[in-house]
Amino acid sequence: MAEPEFSARGVRIARWPRSLTRAGEVRIEDGRLALLTSYGSEIDSAPVTAVRAGRPWFAKADETVATVNGTRYRLTLHHGDGDGRGGGEAAESGRFLAALKRAAGR
Repeated sequence: MAEPEFSARGVRIARWPRSLTRAGEVRIEDGRLALLTSYGSEIDSAPVTAVRAGRPWFAKADETVATVNGTRYRLTLHHGDGDGRGGGEAAESGRFLAALKRAAGR
């Protein structure tokens, strides 16, 4: 089984106005983006070429908005090392956006 191009755990996934999971997973693997609950159940998935994602001006540094199958999700990506120094969250969301572009060939 191939290693995913991007994987982040402990992600808060929200669909306005409510939170779907506070410890979910975002995974980009085999040309697909998958949003998973903390139990591994799929919330939504789509080919990366059909996903729109970005960081709007009103979002915090660790937040990204992704549109998957016409549904907007707010993803709050936390840095996995837990060192408490800050600044890692923005790097994690930037890493997600870069991986999504790479997988889509943009």
